[in-house]
Amino acid sequence: MTHRATRQQEVEVIDGRRFRDVLGNFPTSVVAITTTDAGERPHGMIVGTFTSVSLDPPLVSFLADRSSTTLRTIRDAGRFCANALAGDQERLSRRMATGPARERFADTAWEASPLGSPVLDGVVAWVDCAVEQVVEIGDHLLVVGRVHDLCVESLKTPLLFFRGGYGDYLSSTALLLDRLVGWDEIGR
Repeated sequence: MTHRATRQQEVEVIDGRRFRDVLGNFPTSVVAITTTDAGERPHGMIVGTFTSVSLDPPLVSFLADRSSTTLRTIRDAGRFCANALAGDQERLSRRMATGPARERFADTAWEASPLGSPVLDGVVAWVDCAVEQVVEIGDHLLVVGRVHDLCVESLKTPLLFFRGGYGDYLSSTALLLDRLVGWDEIGR
């Protein structure tokens, strides 16, 4: 038996629950992928797989389940905006991840990006993209976007997902700087 065959057999015996439990120990960003349909109604979903792909040309990507209706809308529109959610946007993330599609933007302010996709109020940053390529990978589709515009909106801490729960990120460097400047003493 070859090494490759042995590795393939090992992958086949990995239980789905174990897979999720172990990978839950890798913190991920929480990103709202947004677009609008032909009627200019907003659509969105939450992903933890947003990443940069290339600097030249500027490309980013995310993974989406094949059954995603939002993904169908993104493919039809040919564009999307990746919104890096802030630490105080957990409720929005939960609504966009699990709520009915028609309620995902309830009480959520947004403005159109240069390409026309929703940029959500209060996010850390956004990246406006045209769909460059969609690749089938397992039970998901990899969506690659060509970046047309991007912006840092705030200095808020980002929302993260880790071990099945939400949290935000605060660097130890920021804590050290706050102590040096004396900001950690404010409010005590």
